[in-house]
Amino acid sequence: MKKIIAMLLTAASLAALGGCTDPSSKGPSPFKYQVDEFADLRIIRYTVPGWDNLTLRQKEYVYHLAEAAKWGRDITWDQYCKYNLPLRHVLESIFENYKGERKGEQWDAFELYAKRVFFSNGVHHHYAEDKFLPTCSKEYFASLMKEVGVSDDKLLDFVYDPDAYSQRRSTSTTGDIVALSGVNFYEGVTRAEVDKFYDAMTDPKDPTPISYGLNSKVVKEGGKVVEKVWKEGGIYSDAIRKICAELSLAREVAENDIQKKAIGILIDYYRTGDLRKWDEFNIEWVKDTLGQVDFINGFIEDYDDPLGRKATWEGYVNIKDSAASARTTILSTNAQWFEDNSPVDPRFKKKNVKGVSAKVVNAVALAGATYPSTPIGINLPNADWIRRDHGSKSVTIANVTHAYDLAAQEQPKSTLREFAYDEAEIEAYKKYGDYCDEVHTDLHECLGHASGQLMPGVSSSSLGEYQSTLEEARADLFGLYYVADPKMVELGIIPDQEAYKAAYANYIRNGLMVQFSRVEPGRPNTEAHMQNRLLIAKWCYEKGQPDSVIEKKVKDGKTYFVVNDYEALRGLFASLLAEIQRIKSEGDYKAGKALVEEYAINIDPDIHKEVLERYATLGLKPYGGFLNPDIVPVEKDGKVVDYVLQYEDSFLNQQLRYGKLYRSL
Repeated sequence: MKKIIAMLLTAASLAALGGCTDPSSKGPSPFKYQVDEFADLRIIRYTVPGWDNLTLRQKEYVYHLAEAAKWGRDITWDQYCKYNLPLRHVLESIFENYKGERKGEQWDAFELYAKRVFFSNGVHHHYAEDKFLPTCSKEYFASLMKEVGVSDDKLLDFVYDPDAYSQRRSTSTTGDIVALSGVNFYEGVTRAEVDKFYDAMTDPKDPTPISYGLNSKVVKEGGKVVEKVWKEGGIYSDAIRKICAELSLAREVAENDIQKKAIGILIDYYRTGDLRKWDEFNIEWVKDTLGQVDFINGFIEDYDDPLGRKATWEGYVNIKDSAASARTTILSTNAQWFEDNSPVDPRFKKKNVKGVSAKVVNAVALAGATYPSTPIGINLPNADWIRRDHGSKSVTIANVTHAYDLAAQEQPKSTLREFAYDEAEIEAYKKYGDYCDEVHTDLHECLGHASGQLMPGVSSSSLGEYQSTLEEARADLFGLYYVADPKMVELGIIPDQEAYKAAYANYIRNGLMVQFSRVEPGRPNTEAHMQNRLLIAKWCYEKGQPDSVIEKKVKDGKTYFVVNDYEALRGLFASLLAEIQRIKSEGDYKAGKALVEEYAINIDPDIHKEVLERYATLGLKPYGGFLNPDIVPVEKDGKVVDYVLQYEDSFLNQQLRYGKLYRSL
């Protein structure tokens, strides 16, 4: 039992250290993970352990999948707001062609704004989703545009108007969230019109429901509401043709016939826009569990749509970390036990869990909505009926997680020491915290999202704009409940029955305090994952008050939230998991709405102010994003004999280079 844990920890440590020599250097200089910081952001490089163990054919496969991913970049930019791409082109032109002085207060402010736009794939904060503005003067910005031959007063007015598309995804509880959202999924239509349009298409009795609207824009033409599909010959046609060309090349060197068939179906989907083809692709993609290389590519997650229906484009390529995957293999092998013993109503449990495959991977290319900010775990496909009938794939992204950790170690101060109540809490987290957090991510992705079932006739979109927050809360609660289960010790995944407490204390500390270092003063909590954490922590704090399960303490003028009864807290997690599963399974929109609006949105202003003040003393940046390594073909006598990784050290350079190489819209 302890041997398994030691093996997994050693594998993780070796993976983290696998690229600690800069490949571009002539000698063994230390590899620096954090290479830049600005605003509330830090830029980190990740290494790719295992790259040199791939065959030439596998490297070629990865190369073309990565190129296919990068060709979708412009799509994401345009989806986030219709002015994003024109603005990015102006920024790129200024950096490339401006001949004036590139120093001084005004230039520095312009460059800071440009970096923020590049990081967020547009003008809205990548996490908070509020629009940010330049701090250089409008006149100065206009002079830069004039110097490079650009005149666009409408674009300039948009950049400086705080009320023009003020939120990427509106969080209004009173206005029309479609009309108020800055995303480019809708134009000239209201929420009521969109709901009516899709209600007319949807058959709740269909056992294999189509994800209507996933790959389209809704507009009004001649007074009529119509869809514009994202496909070859439709919207984003040029970019999709480039994606398909690279996918075709990848298909030729795929590792097995399942991969080849899946890629062929994906190409057909891009060419036709037929969502049944998308479902066929996902069914085939789930079958590939033996390949060393895997990818996602398409219109996938609906977090950015105010109605939770339309999907942002994203691409991602990874290679399997076989040693570190031992832990997730154990979890997926025991998936039925976890489902059977879940604290939810038996009506909502799957009687036969299908094909939950799980692995630990190392990222090779991030693109679209996963770049430069990326998740640390992924579970797909999203369609509940495919999960039910065919299974799902789950990955934990090891090299990204370790790059975060190693970049943090390069900093002199930490949030742990500032927000943990005492030395015992700090030492417990140092001993078990990072590892238990990784296990929680595994449970969240491998089993949490794949658990439970909808009742007959319930639509997967029945929770509307609250779907994303509630789904993330459901998966988090599943992980929190089970990370403390004796079964985890029995399986050799958790070392002892005390280790989980570090994860519980950290979750409450983060949910009620630390995460609000990411939110500007006076703003609500808007991002789905942050909402889910606040919902869970706040609900448990309130419901546990009579017994002081979680206690608010003040020491030396500072506030702390301390877990007094870990077993009782696990019971609260179980109760909330059961309720949120009921809400999802029954499609109880009213109850879901009430839960989110009461517990997930409003931040205690006094706590928020204190968090921001304490966090400011640490000199840290709350958000991180990544630079991709470049995959470079090596030729000899006109033939590619290898593909090597080169590690960029400039965020701005990579952004500008991508702008030249992958411009399609």
